[in-house]
Amino acid sequence: MAYFIYRVTEFPIRQLELLERHEVYREASARAKQLRAGQAEDSRSVIKMIHAESELNAEDLLNQVREAAPQLGDD
Repeated sequence: MAYFIYRVTEFPIRQLELLERHEVYREASARAKQLRAGQAEDSRSVIKMIHAESELNAEDLLNQVREAAPQLGDD
C-alpha cells in the first residue's frame, strides 16, 4: 500500500488531481504539509493525503461520502 497526495477541487465540479505517490508515511506527510503551506489562502482546492492499495482505490475512497462523527448530546 502507498500514500497518495491529491489536489481536490470542489467547484465547479469535483476534480481529483494526483500530485505524488510515496511509500513511506513520514515522507508523504511532510510533503503534504509542504504543499498545503504553499497554497494561497483563497484557493478553491485542498491537498489531501490518503493511504490506499492503488490510485483507483485512493480515488474511490476520496469520492465516498462519509457520515459526520457523532457529537456529544446526539443521543
